[in-house]
Amino acid sequence: MKISGKTAVVVGGASGMAKATAEMLVREGARVSILDLPTSKGAEVAKELGGTFHACDVTDFAGTEAALSAACDDLGALHIVVNTAGGGIVMRTLSKNGPHPLDDFRRVIDLNLVSAFNIARLAAARMSANEPDENGERGVIINTASIAAFEGQIGQIAYTAAKAGVAGMCLTMARDLGSLGIRVMAIAPSLFLTGLTSMIPDGMADGLTAGAAFPKRMGKPEEYARLAQAIIETPMLNGSTIRLDAGQRFQPK
Repeated sequence: MKISGKTAVVVGGASGMAKATAEMLVREGARVSILDLPTSKGAEVAKELGGTFHACDVTDFAGTEAALSAACDDLGALHIVVNTAGGGIVMRTLSKNGPHPLDDFRRVIDLNLVSAFNIARLAAARMSANEPDENGERGVIINTASIAAFEGQIGQIAYTAAKAGVAGMCLTMARDLGSLGIRVMAIAPSLFLTGLTSMIPDGMADGLTAGAAFPKRMGKPEEYARLAQAIIETPMLNGSTIRLDAGQRFQPK
């Protein structure tokens, strides 16, 4: 899909990988709306990019639907969705305090997996109304998994389950939406310089990335954006999760 002239919603676009992706999309000629928390810098970033901002908490599913609908109304259509919203906790299946609290597990699943499905299903409904381009495409959905989906570390049980779900639903969703000309992909990053990880001291970061093949460093937000651009512009990329990890494999801890 050609990015120029298209419209995009970037969830989590106030910072990190999503912000870099929003900047890339605008640079390539798309119009962008950002969805992020009310406490984020989303309004400021949207203003810088000439786009719009709609505040939402992705675990408020009805509120997210309203925010996405308002963003689509601003844009007039929806061709691209990039979703990076998520987060995790550190808690073992069984610890000295007892079994993993079920509510905490559910909260992480809601934040990472259920919210991703909610955004994708709503985006697909909007995209299905688009006129197909010369290749028959109507839209592209990019979700964000993690390499923890494949080799989760001790204490990452909830996060691993959630991100494995994001990766796992990719092919099925692509098959569900293929007849409509809507593609679905996921990106599974390793450790990236975003949020709390951007404040990790260099010495500690070197230790965390020592197992990478090359380069032995944290990922950069713009590298996520470059991959997102390649996915959008390459019609044969569909139904898969791409690791963005420099050959990193998480050890047990």
